[in-house]
Amino acid sequence: MIYKPTYRDLKTGKWVGSSVYWYKFMWNGKLVRKSTKQRNDKVARQMESAHRTSLAKGEVGIRDPKPIPTLSDFCTVRVEPWAKARFETTCFKNWTWYRTGIRALTKYKPLANARLDQITSELASEFASHRIQEGMQVSTANNSLRVLRRILNLAVEWGVLATAPKVKVLPGERRRERVITPEDEARYLAAAPEPLASIASVLADTGMRPEECFRLQWENLTWANGRNGALLITHGKTAAARRVIPMTPRVRSVLESRWVASGEPDDGWVWPAPTRSDHVEPSSIKKQHAKTFEVVAAESAKREQKPVRPFVLYSLRHTFLTRLGDSGCDVWTLARIAGHSSITVSMRYVDSSEDAALDAMARLGGPRTSPSETSVATKPAPRLLTQ
Repeated sequence: MIYKPTYRDLKTGKWVGSSVYWYKFMWNGKLVRKSTKQRNDKVARQMESAHRTSLAKGEVGIRDPKPIPTLSDFCTVRVEPWAKARFETTCFKNWTWYRTGIRALTKYKPLANARLDQITSELASEFASHRIQEGMQVSTANNSLRVLRRILNLAVEWGVLATAPKVKVLPGERRRERVITPEDEARYLAAAPEPLASIASVLADTGMRPEECFRLQWENLTWANGRNGALLITHGKTAAARRVIPMTPRVRSVLESRWVASGEPDDGWVWPAPTRSDHVEPSSIKKQHAKTFEVVAAESAKREQKPVRPFVLYSLRHTFLTRLGDSGCDVWTLARIAGHSSITVSMRYVDSSEDAALDAMARLGGPRTSPSETSVATKPAPRLLTQ
């Protein structure tokens, strides 16, 4: 009910009525009383009804929808602290990926000031075009789009959004698909100084991601498992990155020589360096990597040979997986060795030609002819009827 309460005037001692309406009612045995601050009785009744409706919704589990934050607020308050706490110490490259992408997204004001439910595929495309106009490569723009897609999926996972828009990456991205020839690999390793030469040899024979190799520890190596020992990868970009990789003779020789030279330690980094993480980082060997190609180019000029075209260390992983696929390795084994979370990526390295399919069928063995062909071959010829 609505009413105008009365109160006693302290000066005159008379009862005075309020100029605004109040409402009161009982709800679950409790008195609910509140001022409407309105002089119109119709508005006061509507406010009482709205309060009753709100209480009824809460009792049955219905809540008014929370305000949806803008992309900038959501990244600052929730995504960035979450990514920092989860990845800064365990997988620093993932944390850098989130941080760089968030900075690029929040810098573009039409996208940063938009609420999460207002972000559409068209707005994402406009952001990608803006990045290209800034002089960025397609791969750089696509990295930002992938971060945006991940943020929107997190919003759905955390209950902020009901659905996420479809964010498509731009075509024409250059992939690291350089396959290094054995000759180029040998010339590079011969010119590379330590520890780059040892790191490159391990990468070329294990297919590890460079960051996984940099984080190797002595306690994760065993000389007894398998024919030449094994490596345990404990951290990586996905859950599938945790795996065991058998050593090749060259990897065993490189790591065992380094282990003996280090005093046969039981723990510690395999590649220690004076960095913040206490182990080798990409910046630690960047100059060595560039200097190696200069040495190779100078040596090639003396011998009048074709110089080795520069490549990134990740190309050693791609080269190893390509050689592994060409050797006849099946896709499931290759995915396990590479640490792929999906065989879709692994299928790029496996030969699926018609000849490979015929060879696989031939390895099954068994009869060379079908039952119908056998029955036709052994069926007696029909007799001719003569009078």
